[in-house]
Amino acid sequence: MTVSTARRMMGSAAALPALALLAACERDLTELDPAAFPPEPAVFYDDFAPGLHYGAFGGSKVDALDIERDLVYRGTAALKFTVPAPSDPTGGYAGGAFFSTVPRDLSGFDALTFWARASTAATLDRVGFGDDNTGTSRFPATLDNLSLSTRWTKYAIPLPLPSVLASESGLFLVADASEYPVGYELYFDDVQFERLGTIIDPQPAIDTRTVSGEAGGTLTVGGTRVTFDVNGTHVTVGAAPAYFTFTSSDPDVATVNPDGTIALIRPGTATITATLGATPAAGALTVHVETPPEDAPAVPAVPAEDVISLFSDAYEDVNVDTWSADWDQADVQDVVVAGNPVKKYTNLAFAGVEFTSSLIDATSMTHLHVDLWTNDANAFRIKLVDFGANGVFGGGDDSEHEVTFTPVSETPIAPGRWNALDIPLSAFSGLAGRGELAQLIVSGSSRTVYLDNIYFFRGETPVDPTGPPDPAPTPQDAAGDVVSLFSDAYDDAAVDTWSAEWDVADVEDVAIGGNATKKYTNLVFAGIEFTSQTLDARGMTHFRMDIWTPDETAAAGFKVKLVDFGADGGFGGGDDSEHEVTVTSAGGLATGAWVSLNLPLADFANLAGRENLAQLIISGDLSTVYVDNVYFRRPASGPGNQTGKNP
Repeated sequence: MTVSTARRMMGSAAALPALALLAACERDLTELDPAAFPPEPAVFYDDFAPGLHYGAFGGSKVDALDIERDLVYRGTAALKFTVPAPSDPTGGYAGGAFFSTVPRDLSGFDALTFWARASTAATLDRVGFGDDNTGTSRFPATLDNLSLSTRWTKYAIPLPLPSVLASESGLFLVADASEYPVGYELYFDDVQFERLGTIIDPQPAIDTRTVSGEAGGTLTVGGTRVTFDVNGTHVTVGAAPAYFTFTSSDPDVATVNPDGTIALIRPGTATITATLGATPAAGALTVHVETPPEDAPAVPAVPAEDVISLFSDAYEDVNVDTWSADWDQADVQDVVVAGNPVKKYTNLAFAGVEFTSSLIDATSMTHLHVDLWTNDANAFRIKLVDFGANGVFGGGDDSEHEVTFTPVSETPIAPGRWNALDIPLSAFSGLAGRGELAQLIVSGSSRTVYLDNIYFFRGETPVDPTGPPDPAPTPQDAAGDVVSLFSDAYDDAAVDTWSAEWDVADVEDVAIGGNATKKYTNLVFAGIEFTSQTLDARGMTHFRMDIWTPDETAAAGFKVKLVDFGADGGFGGGDDSEHEVTVTSAGGLATGAWVSLNLPLADFANLAGRENLAQLIISGDLSTVYVDNVYFRRPASGPGNQTGKNP
C-alpha cells in the first residue's frame, strides 16, 4: 500500500477526518530539557496514562500496536507499531488514535512531544493529535512525512492554538504504510504535552483558490495550516478549520461555519479570509455561488434515423461505458431538471466520456449536438478522440481534436441559460477519421456544468424558424469613421452590460449564419451601459443599428434613447441629458427583415452634449428583437434616410 493509500484509508475511518497538509522536516530536539508538567500531560510514559484508550483506524492492521520492553528510550516500556508489508492480508497499514475518556485541558501547553525511532530508515506518513474517536473531532492537528532514523530522536508538534484546547480527548495519533516491499517497526516513548517556550512566530495560512457551487449547497475550506519557528527551523502543522475564525466579504452570498463548512446562500461572489486567534492567515478563498437551471433544453427535432445518440430522452442511446473515466478529474451525477434527466458535472477540470467497448462510426454524420448550461462561459471545450483502424488506444493511429466555445466564438455561449451547440464535425479537423470514435472529453472554465442531448446527427444545422435566416448586412463604413459598441466588422469599445440590472428584458448571444448577434426577448426596455468608459461621439454624425423582429410592426414603434452623463461623467450629477427617437413602419420598421437604422445624432435634440455618452436604451412595442452592428459613424451615407431595409 502506498502512502497516499494509507491516508485515504485513514480518511475513511470515522475517527480521522482528511486534512490537506504540508510536509515537515525532521526535528532533533534532544537538547531540550523536560518542562515542568501541569496535571495530565502524559500520554505514554512506561504505560498508558489513566483513562487512555486506543482505537485502530479502519483498514489498518488491528493488532499493529504492542508494548515494547527491550528497545526503549528510557524507563521500562515503549509503544511499538508493526507496519505491515503491502501484501499483508491483515491490514494495509498501521494506525490508530489514542484518546481519553475524560477530556484534558491542554491550553497550558504549546507542543506534543515524543521520542521515536524505526527499525529501518522510514518516513512516517502521519502523526499528531486531536482525534477523539467520536467521528466528530473538531481540532485534529497533524504532521506529515516525518523522517525517522534507527536512533532515538525527540520530535515536537506545535499546538496550532492552545487556547481552544481546554477540553480535548484526542491525545495522539499515528498512521503509516510501508514504502518498502517488506514491513518494519516504529517505536515511540515519552509521549506527552509540554510547554517548550521555543515555539514562536505562528504563520497561519489557508489555500488560495477559487471554488464554485450552487445556492443551497455547501463547500469546505481546505489547506488550513500553521507554520511555526521551532528552534530556528520552520515546522508546518496541518490544522483543522475549527482552529480558525473565518470572515466572508458578503455573508448574504456565503458564510463559513466553525467546522470550515461553507454555506452557499444566494448567487454572487464572496471572498473568505481567516485568522488564527488574532493573527491573520495568508491566502483567501473566492467563492462563486451559482444558480442551477430551472428549465430543460429544447426537445431535439432531428429525425431519429439521422441520429446516433449518446444521451437524450428523445432517442435510443448507444452504449456508453462511463460518463466519468477513472483517469479524469470530475464528478458526475444524474439529476432531473424540470422533469428532464441531465448530466451534472461538478469539480470539473476535465471529464472523460468513454465508449471504447462499442466504438461509434460517425462517418455518415455531419454534426455533434450538445446542450450546455454553465454559469461561467469564459471557455467550454469539447474533444473527440478516434482510436483508428485498430480500434485501440495508443495503437499508433489515434487522432483527436478539440474545439473551444467562448462568448465571442463563432458559436458563442452565454452563462445562466441552455446553449444549443451544433458543431460541424468538419470543425474537428485534427481527426484522421470518424469511424472509430471512442472518447468525448469536456473541460472549461466552469467547475459546474449541465449537459443534455449529446448526439451525432446528419443534416444541416437546425435553424430557428422564428429568427432571421441570414445575418445582418456587413457594414461598409471605414473603421476610422466608426465608434463601435457591437459588430464583427470593427473593434468594439468596452460595454459594461447589454442588459442592466434595472431593465426589463432578457438578452442572449446567438449566432446567425456564423455572425454574433444579440437576441432580446421579453423586451419592455433594455439598458445597455458603458458607464465605466463613457464614449465621446462628438466627431460622429449618425447612430447605426441593425434590427430584425418576427413581431408585427404595422402599428408598432421601436425606440432608441441616448443618455449623456455630462462633464462630471457620473449619473445624477445635475448635468445629465437624454433624448429618445421612435422608429415606426412609416420610417421603415418591418417584420421579418433586417432594418438598418441610420439615425442622425442631430435628431437627439435634447442631448446637451455627446462627449460623455453612457447609456443606450431600447424599448417599444416589440417583444423579440435581434440586434447587430451597433455603432456611431461619420459621415452620413445616402440622403439622410432613417432606415434602410435588407431582406
